[in-house]
Amino acid sequence: MELRKPLDIQASSLMIVLCMIWGIQQVVIKIAATDISPMMQIAIRSGLAALLVFPLIQRNQWKNLYAKEYLLPGMGLATFFAIEYVFVAEALRYTSAAHTVVLLYTAPIFVALGLNWKLPSEKLTYIQWGGIFIAFLGIVLSFVRSDHVSNAGFDQMLLGDFFALLGGVMWAFTTITLRLTRLSEVAPTQILFYQLLGAFIILLPMTYVLEQTVIHWSNTAIWSMVFQVVVISLLSLMAWFWLLKNYLANSLGVFSFLTPVFGVLFGIIFLGEKIELNFIFGSMMVMLGILIMSLHKWIRRIFRFSKPVC
Repeated sequence: MELRKPLDIQASSLMIVLCMIWGIQQVVIKIAATDISPMMQIAIRSGLAALLVFPLIQRNQWKNLYAKEYLLPGMGLATFFAIEYVFVAEALRYTSAAHTVVLLYTAPIFVALGLNWKLPSEKLTYIQWGGIFIAFLGIVLSFVRSDHVSNAGFDQMLLGDFFALLGGVMWAFTTITLRLTRLSEVAPTQILFYQLLGAFIILLPMTYVLEQTVIHWSNTAIWSMVFQVVVISLLSLMAWFWLLKNYLANSLGVFSFLTPVFGVLFGIIFLGEKIELNFIFGSMMVMLGILIMSLHKWIRRIFRFSKPVC
């Protein structure tokens, strides 16, 4: 059995690039939103990316796509994934890309809570509970209205922020589904195919229900879709799966905290978004809390305390 390697310069550099790509995706969607609604963009990119991913599934694994033990949880996974992006698309209509990416990346909090309830081996330690408490305080702080934001503008932003937070919850459900079902046994390309195809099947009709079907194929819209399909939905995820196969997952996960940072920076640079002071501090608390949760084993070794809570 091939052992996964610790991080080296190659893996670290690639992870930074991936975090930049994932951080900018909400910004790219928002830039093209005047020509194609966010939900329609995600539906189109999911369908096209599914076509690109399917040939990557090895022929001897095709039967697994339709096997009952994988298909049923795969349908659940696809549903959670699609609902996540329904909330992301709606969030981008009402709030900033910076707010969306930060609140979406609260998913690890809800993953930890879900697995703590379901799996005895995933019981949270006192350190992790402390991290969750800090993160939730950060979420509350980020929802506080700033003085320079009007009541009407705040109500709209609050709705978008709430949608983004629900997107994080749905992302957590997809992770929990992967962990608790037989999908953990299958190849990453099969999981990705389920997610992309499910998102296309569910989101496309949703665009008609919500009357978000107008498409203007401007240069901005075309380049946005090319970037989302090829770079975000295909190349970045293939690179991520390659990293997971060859390097230690815990070490890679630490880099994911850069994604919201890049998301906020790109929102400021490309969209001219203004970030409220309370949101900056709230975001820092969220990221600190999640970082504490992820690094609790190292913290425990240093301070030699914090047993799992029953």
